Amino acid sequence: MTTRWLNPDEQRAWRAYIGAAHLLEDALDRQLQQEAGMPHLYYSILAFLSEAPERRLRMTDLAEQLKITRSRLTYAVTRLEKDGMVRREACQWDKRGSIATLTDEGMTVLEGAAPGHVEAVRTHLFDRLSPEQVRQLEEIFTTVAEGFRGEESEAAPWRRRSGACS
Repeated sequence: MTTRWLNPDEQRAWRAYIGAAHLLEDALDRQLQQEAGMPHLYYSILAFLSEAPERRLRMTDLAEQLKITRSRLTYAVTRLEKDGMVRREACQWDKRGSIATLTDEGMTVLEGAAPGHVEAVRTHLFDRLSPEQVRQLEEIFTTVAEGFRGEESEAAPWRRRSGACS
């Protein structure tokens, strides 16, 4: 098989993406650690649960929305449970599954953290882009994400097998 090396334009685009993605994730993580005492992943878990019906999601569905492995989600939810922000319950229709529920305390923490987080997202990303670039950004990453839908299940982190029951 012949390696299809990146051409100079693709190489520059790739390196620009990687650099920006790392810087953005680091900035958002630092902001949330400083202002809310939690990493970006924990905030994202609380945010997805807050938008779910009855503030509850099956763990496998939450992992899929977050695009992370079930074992990574289990670890994070365990930490959030210890802090009283999330509660885990057995799934009544599937004995192998569990449900994560955002507690009132977790909702209060999320509501306190949200304004600073949204401002950081706006400052570090959207304020630097034109409306056309925002549209293009959505189009580009929607296309990239859709490309993974038809691939083998191993391409999706939330489908990978682990020792955790979700």
